[in-house]
Amino acid sequence: MVKTIRVSEEYHKWLSAHKEGDETMEETLRRMTRGPHPGDVAGLLTEEEAEDAKEAVNRLRGRDRDRFDTARSAFESEGTDE
Repeated sequence: MVKTIRVSEEYHKWLSAHKEGDETMEETLRRMTRGPHPGDVAGLLTEEEAEDAKEAVNRLRGRDRDRFDTARSAFESEGTDE
């Protein structure tokens, strides 16, 4: 399956400038972000383990979001005291 992602023209130019040889954009992005090749990680987890991992990530993201919202509220309430 192929997915399309949107990036700004500026970022696309920057990324293109960092391509090496006949690299595809995907290969350049993987190298720049140090992401693994799907073939290197395929089959490491069972479906159940993968679902458990996704749920754990979502829980962590939710906690981070709660912390962010709390901090934002604190800053916003500081500004209204003046």
